[in-house]
Amino acid sequence: MRSSRAPVVAGAGVPTVEALHVQVLQFPTDAPEADGTLAWDRTTMLLVQVHGGGTAGLGYGYGDPAAARVITGLLDDVVIGRAVFDVPAVNEAMGRAVRNAGRPGLIAGAVSAVDIALWDLKARVLGLPLADLLGRARDEVPVYGSGGFTTYGHRRLAEQLEGWAGQGFVRFKIKIGEGWGTRERRDLERTERARAVVGGDAELYVDANGAYTRKQAVRVGRTLTGLGVSWFEEPVSSDDLTGLARVRDAVTADVAAGEYGYDLPYFARMLPAVDCLQADATRCGGLTVWLRAAALAQAHGLQLSGHCAPHVHAHAAAAVPNLRHLEWFHDHVRIENLLFDGTLDPAGSAVHPGRDGRPGLGLTIRPDVADRHRLHG
Repeated sequence: MRSSRAPVVAGAGVPTVEALHVQVLQFPTDAPEADGTLAWDRTTMLLVQVHGGGTAGLGYGYGDPAAARVITGLLDDVVIGRAVFDVPAVNEAMGRAVRNAGRPGLIAGAVSAVDIALWDLKARVLGLPLADLLGRARDEVPVYGSGGFTTYGHRRLAEQLEGWAGQGFVRFKIKIGEGWGTRERRDLERTERARAVVGGDAELYVDANGAYTRKQAVRVGRTLTGLGVSWFEEPVSSDDLTGLARVRDAVTADVAAGEYGYDLPYFARMLPAVDCLQADATRCGGLTVWLRAAALAQAHGLQLSGHCAPHVHAHAAAAVPNLRHLEWFHDHVRIENLLFDGTLDPAGSAVHPGRDGRPGLGLTIRPDVADRHRLHG
């Protein structure tokens, strides 16, 4: 889907957004996948390109195909003709434009993908890696291997963990909470096996995706302490802030949540309930809001962890002084490595965004791959 109109002159020599292109791509998983509360066999990507200043920026997110219609129906007239350099102003204009349509969910995903593309475009026009445009707080961004789906048997789980270990990973996360918390014994058995594979010195994390009740989460969390688990993600629903806080106060592992934040006030409400805040730039309003969430967390003495879509987050993560790490999520890494040239190497459990000097996010779309996986566009 394409939208374009005659560019509006923003000022002498200031490039404007001239056109917008949206594609919906769908990728089958390489095996059946599930977490504690959901199962899936495909992943859908919303891929956005914005054109201006003689180049194009790209942004993307993962969600539902309907988000593409939000861009062509609600956002294109807001974005096209705006100054390429004024990304926060465009983000604010998009937020106002979707007020009556209901921002959380699909619409926030659409806004996010466009915002990410605008940051990429700005950096490309200036000829800078996005990390350099934002200003680095670090050259190295720590990552952790994330997968370990509840559908995996012991062999598949071990192969995945060993694959990351072979790349030098020192942080690993698996899914627990299988069947909405009804297979507690298997959850603990899988965690014990994961510990045996990664060794005693590695950081081991678990993610229940909100599957447990409050007391169940505390019970499981105390057992996980004996396995050296240091990160307990969404032990209860992220909507249950009281429950998160009670689990946090009762277990040794750091309690983390925040991936379903669609705006900044959400993160403000969550801060008193977690040890580490998570945020996803493909959901919360793009990199503009993601960076604000990082500052909000820092003001309250907390670190921020980037959720999924690692090549969206890597450059912005380099600009965050209170970053803990970035999720190197199996599904998204597989898709991003397939679709883009210029993806990052996580050897040693860290990535170095912008080291090669490529402008923007450093990614280039492979048209043949996009064509094979396009639903419409």
